[in-house]
Amino acid sequence: MVTKLFLLVAYDIAADRRRQKIAQVLEKYGSRVNFSVFECLVSVTDSKKMVQEITGLMKAGKDTILVYTLCKPCVNKRLSLGSGPVVKKVVNML
Repeated sequence: MVTKLFLLVAYDIAADRRRQKIAQVLEKYGSRVNFSVFECLVSVTDSKKMVQEITGLMKAGKDTILVYTLCKPCVNKRLSLGSGPVVKKVVNML
């Protein structure tokens, strides 16, 4: 069984085209939970690949990408309000 990391990825990308490309990469690894926020449950290997891919697409000095690693108790305590995706408990992670 591969242990997973739960990553919360938020971004502020200046250009539409770069923003779309970064969103497409993040869609391979997780689910969009807000316009510029993704939740990703990935292996350590995939997390490194994802970060490398999005770093290669961003423009330093213009764009910001934040990647937070959340622990299992924190993930299971998250609260989803409004019409966003349903929050599910995560069991197979560090």
